[in-house]
Amino acid sequence: MKSPVALKRVVRTTAVLGCASVLTLGTLTACADDSSDSSSAGETSSLPSNAATGDPIKIGFITPEGGAVTTPMVREGGEAAVEYLNNNGGGIGGHKIDLVVCKQQEEPASATTKCANQMVEEKVSVVVSPLGAQGAVMLPIVAGAGIPYVAQAPVSQAEMATPGSFMLSGGIVAVLAGQAATAAKDGLKKVSLIIGDSGDAAASVKALGDPMFQRAGVALNVVTIPTGAADLTPQITAGLADNPDAVSILGDTRQCISVLKTLQTVAPDAKKYLIASCLDKPVLDAVGNEAVSGSKAFTTVNLSSDDPSVTQYRSVMAQYAPDTDPAGLAYIGYQVVAALGELNGLDGTVDAQTFKKALAGAKDVPLPAAPGITFTCDGKAFPPLTSLCSKAILVSDVTADAKLENTVATNTN
Repeated sequence: MKSPVALKRVVRTTAVLGCASVLTLGTLTACADDSSDSSSAGETSSLPSNAATGDPIKIGFITPEGGAVTTPMVREGGEAAVEYLNNNGGGIGGHKIDLVVCKQQEEPASATTKCANQMVEEKVSVVVSPLGAQGAVMLPIVAGAGIPYVAQAPVSQAEMATPGSFMLSGGIVAVLAGQAATAAKDGLKKVSLIIGDSGDAAASVKALGDPMFQRAGVALNVVTIPTGAADLTPQITAGLADNPDAVSILGDTRQCISVLKTLQTVAPDAKKYLIASCLDKPVLDAVGNEAVSGSKAFTTVNLSSDDPSVTQYRSVMAQYAPDTDPAGLAYIGYQVVAALGELNGLDGTVDAQTFKKALAGAKDVPLPAAPGITFTCDGKAFPPLTSLCSKAILVSDVTADAKLENTVATNTN
């Protein structure tokens, strides 16, 4: 059991990651570019015909949009999931969905005064906030009104440990646990993790990662780089002086570009452990596919897959959001809303307490478009962070054309 001080440091590390998605110390950085070529996303199929006929239930949807950070594709993915459930997927327990959308500008005033309070006033049955860094200020209002709060991955301490909060994936916990398990499975002895020097991110990641890697029998070396430096060669050269067996990069797209370019010069043969932000189109455009070829990817989605749940996601987007790139961030909004359609116990009268009971009783529920990942919200995935419903992660080989293959789900128990 970690001390309160150590726990506080550990939970703050999720401010480093969130984009299946990356959230850099409370400042959201868009992790995907919706200008990528959607024609390469994969095959689609026809959708079933199972329209919802039950009384509508209100679902609140809070998303960063209209401010310095704007992610309309997340909302579009969520709205597409609603259309699918209402028209094709039987709704939620047979009920139609009335989606109440609120756009917050990634600052506390709009997140609370505008969005969180609106959800309480409109008496929604559940609030989903798939992506964003304002959970710590919204959650007390939402949970205080008895409304369950659901996100794709945790960003704040409040989201990870507040009753009534449900995080469908494990964020930084899942990433580090998956990397430790993969390194051990592959017989690696040393992994260097490169991270920016914002706040206490590096110390926090080390506090969380060290015991995970130690239990796996792998040494972890955290290498801190200056976030604003034009040339990272001195820091990375020094940090990799012990010739690690793999190099992990935690950061947003800009940091991924800088680190990958430097590695091409100082350690071109280094095996790389990459999160989703390092595989985004802006990164690949900047460094080339060869910079990531042969890497291991750690994600909560595999859009290269022909798994039926991924094909369904692509098909839903093609039908209901044809102008939104399915390979961008849309999947985050889709996953959270579609996951609600997988819950049991919502076929009668539905209110906030019904939803809370259904979420708390969720066991081995498939996470949409994440073949092999399930969520169980009994508080046992990673105690004492009781709001985490999973610590599983998808581990894939990155091909020469930057696609993901040989995907396996790690840390599923």
